[in-house]
Amino acid sequence: MSLKKTKTCVKVILVTAFLLILQHSNAQFNFQTLEAAIAASNKELGKEFVVLVYKDGKIIFSKSAGEFTPKTQAPIASSSKWLTAALIMALVDEGKISLDDKISKHLPIFTKYSKGFITIRQCLSHLTGIESEPIKLANFVKRNKYNSLEEEIEEFASKREIVSNPGLEFRYSNVGMNIAGRYIEVALRRGFEQLMQEKILRPLQMRGTNFSSLNAINPSGGAQSTANDLMNFCSMLLNKGMFNGKRVLSEESVKLLLQTQTTSSMIKYAPKSAEGYNYALGSWVLQTDQNGNATVLASPGLFGTWPMIDLCRNYAVVFFAKELLSEEKKEQYLKLKNIIDEQIVANCN
Repeated sequence: MSLKKTKTCVKVILVTAFLLILQHSNAQFNFQTLEAAIAASNKELGKEFVVLVYKDGKIIFSKSAGEFTPKTQAPIASSSKWLTAALIMALVDEGKISLDDKISKHLPIFTKYSKGFITIRQCLSHLTGIESEPIKLANFVKRNKYNSLEEEIEEFASKREIVSNPGLEFRYSNVGMNIAGRYIEVALRRGFEQLMQEKILRPLQMRGTNFSSLNAINPSGGAQSTANDLMNFCSMLLNKGMFNGKRVLSEESVKLLLQTQTTSSMIKYAPKSAEGYNYALGSWVLQTDQNGNATVLASPGLFGTWPMIDLCRNYAVVFFAKELLSEEKKEQYLKLKNIIDEQIVANCN
């Protein structure tokens, strides 16, 4: 056989091998059942939504409906809490603050009203003990009365009652996250939006995300984002703080961020979409392993957005929708996740 023919044969073999590898890679997931389930879920998902699934460095499934695309920007409501908690952990990494700082360290007004012993950790896990209202659409309208985050926090200090000692009872609300947001503004003498952009959004290339508002900044529920941006955030958590080869959070901070902070007996109020779950820092714990460690976490928002990570199967899914998050939509999201789970092998005991 001539040298020229030999080289040609080698090239053919290499190309064939590459195509076989590529074919195997694409064939390892079969999402036909997922496609069918999404098509049958028009009532629950609404007319405009995006579903993204990420694993091993890439998007392995993408489905959009209506005018929504992975780049469409929309309010994400309480999904904002995960971003705020991550910002706090970035500042913990830098030694600027500690999770066990008492809020009175930089917000002395709380000492004046016997609330000075609340810690940042308790703020991020809704364990402040400060009276709060259930999160609902009407509260977003009410919040327009505040001209600044500072004004809102002063009201929490001076006008809200303490209904339990800090750390004992969980009540899901905007209180703790917004206190934490104001705390870092004072501690670092910089605005919340500026800190969020610098520490989280720009490093994660979340160009479609911001907390900008005509009224007061709302760390607990005021972000606008996109499905792509939320997936960048989720991928960073899955990759233990790394994104595109750069470290955004330390591995230890990611571990703390995803660590369960409550027990079922502590839960005094949770929205219907999260009843039965415990809470970490900025996210709900949907599943745990046999040792009680969180394995599936999510941060659902009132407007239907639900970013979720599965640590056992090492994948993330983002449900990004326009319709309000109802109990029916929650059940549909979980059903869709179960279908995804059937395609991905779990590696937890």
